[in-house]
Amino acid sequence: MPRRDVVSYSSMICVYLKNNNLQRAQKLFRAMPEKNIVADSTMVSGYVKAGHLDEAQKIFDHMPDMNMPEKNVVTWTTAILGYARNGLIDQARAIFDQMPKEIVVSWTAMIKCYVENYQSDEAYKLFDEMHQHNLYSWNIMIQGCLDDNRVDEVVQLFNSMPQPNAISWTTMVSGLARNKLTKLAREYFNQMPNKDIAAWNAMITAYADEGQMAEASQLFNLMPEKNIVSWNAIIDGYARNGPEGEAFKHLTLMLHCCNRLNETTLTSLLTSCESILELLQAHLLVVRLGFEQDTSLVNAFVTMYSRSGDVDSAQLAFENIEAKDVVSWTTMILAYSNHGYGNHALQAFVRMLWSGANPDEVTFIGVLSACSQVGLVRKGQRLFDLMRHAYSLEPKAEHYSCLVDILGRAGQIDKAMRVVCEMPLGKKDGAVLGALLGACKLHGDVRLANHIGEELIELEPTNSGGYVLLASAYATCGKWDKFAEVRKKVKERKVKKVPGISQIEIKGKTHVFFVGDKSHDESEEIYILLREKLLPLMQEMGYSRGNPSVIV
Repeated sequence: MPRRDVVSYSSMICVYLKNNNLQRAQKLFRAMPEKNIVADSTMVSGYVKAGHLDEAQKIFDHMPDMNMPEKNVVTWTTAILGYARNGLIDQARAIFDQMPKEIVVSWTAMIKCYVENYQSDEAYKLFDEMHQHNLYSWNIMIQGCLDDNRVDEVVQLFNSMPQPNAISWTTMVSGLARNKLTKLAREYFNQMPNKDIAAWNAMITAYADEGQMAEASQLFNLMPEKNIVSWNAIIDGYARNGPEGEAFKHLTLMLHCCNRLNETTLTSLLTSCESILELLQAHLLVVRLGFEQDTSLVNAFVTMYSRSGDVDSAQLAFENIEAKDVVSWTTMILAYSNHGYGNHALQAFVRMLWSGANPDEVTFIGVLSACSQVGLVRKGQRLFDLMRHAYSLEPKAEHYSCLVDILGRAGQIDKAMRVVCEMPLGKKDGAVLGALLGACKLHGDVRLANHIGEELIELEPTNSGGYVLLASAYATCGKWDKFAEVRKKVKERKVKKVPGISQIEIKGKTHVFFVGDKSHDESEEIYILLREKLLPLMQEMGYSRGNPSVIV
């Protein structure tokens, strides 16, 4: 340019700041032969956005006197919001207190600062002191009260608004629905002069979260226009609440309506899968729609296959992930570990390290459990130390429980006891003591079992697990008088035992059985099979009612 004036300088500074090049903007600002309010305000905004509040304050202080018109609304508001967004509410308020009181926008900015930092009392007080309110200030206060769950205040505020706009209505309905005040939200929803799609979606989501699928479905069907959020809300609701098949049905309707699925839709669909067949159908759909390389989605499939007992399908899905993250590796390691494939879990862990992914706390739960299953005591101890020293991960109760289980299964009761005694007091929980008590039962250490069992019962007096383990340990060693004492405590303390449960899937239908359950249509045939086929096999293996510990 043959001549550069204040306008061209200011424009170029604005360009640099919009492209996050603060250094060049700063250099150009300092080179300006003369500055005006636009250039000053632009640099204040740039410094604030970058978090350089000291530099912003210097420019702000050197601008014309506080009460002069040169300091415009933008400058005041930029400075206030800049401090507030960096958590410096007191500094923001100090600037606010110096500004001309008639600037409504800056009042609103200060109220917004208080709301965003969860200081709703201060926001409410400042709002009451305002000489003039605009719609933006009303809406900010309504949002703030809803975020703080101040129902009475928000109702009073909304009802006293001169003329709520569409944002006011939607904010009110969505906020009440989000705070589980579905009935009140519906009242305001019914009064809305023009219901926008966000309000419809908020109400459908609220009903779905409460399991009221009839109401959710009714609203969904009445919607004049649906978007992907609407479909996801109803599909997720049916996936979590049933009835069975409705999530898949609405997914089909969604595809017919030419609405493209996204990851949220498919993740919701996954939760509705109750059989391997449905899971395979969902996986096929994911592949056909081109989402097979969505790492988080395929991770969910690995988890679901594992929960359904299909480790082979879990492994196949895992191996097809191109961009494996720490969740992918951890999910597969847990799948192997949970189904007794300890060596496979450890091999996957080695592959994970070679890939460059860093394990997290959950990963180490998987590999430590694997070590326990395959009896790798030294490896388990090394991994426990590796977790702390190589990856700076502080062991939690679950990790100590795994280490105690590793040592206990190997018969190293003294070392397991030492781990329990040396671990931080706050991390000693029922799982850790239960692992040690289980080891005592396995190796017949009645003396230590008695001590640990009493400590476990004292720690969790209403949990039946400790009583069952201790009673089982006494029964294993033939201490029937002690066994009877534990049973007596259970009755006296009215501890409810969680019934044993098993399930099996046959031809896409899941059959669930509780202890002593005779509700199944074929229960008579099942019990005959157990008596005539299974019991003789168990007896061949050495099982007897008086020696229940032979089969663990």
